[in-house]
Amino acid sequence: DVPTVQPERFRLGPLVQRLCVELPGRVRVLPLAGHRVEIRGRAVVVDGSLRTVQPAGMALLRALARRPGWVVSRAELLRALPGSGTDEHAVETAMARLRVALGAPKLIQTVVKRGYRLALESASDSGKYDGTDG
Repeated sequence: DVPTVQPERFRLGPLVQRLCVELPGRVRVLPLAGHRVEIRGRAVVVDGSLRTVQPAGMALLRALARRPGWVVSRAELLRALPGSGTDEHAVETAMARLRVALGAPKLIQTVVKRGYRLALESASDSGKYDGTDG
């Protein structure tokens, strides 16, 4: 179920042009805490500014973005971290670095004794809780 497109001419130039038109339209935009956030490959675009994020931070951000506004437990985030082992301190360290890399620390909220969630702008989304403890 992946939509496909192809250029009118089967040449490299038209293919690149088609990609330049198509890919930006497929980006998922997250409205977070008054900012526009786009997750793109190994980087994040915050309000039009490209931010480089380390692999651990990207893993956390992707785990949070799967369910925006919902609390994701530290245990679940730990499983998302590459090679993290069993120390939940790794989640806290990676989260602190992610917040610095994003340049807007309020994009990610800490939910005491539960975990973390993305700070969606919609009031109806911000109260969601998925029932997991962390």
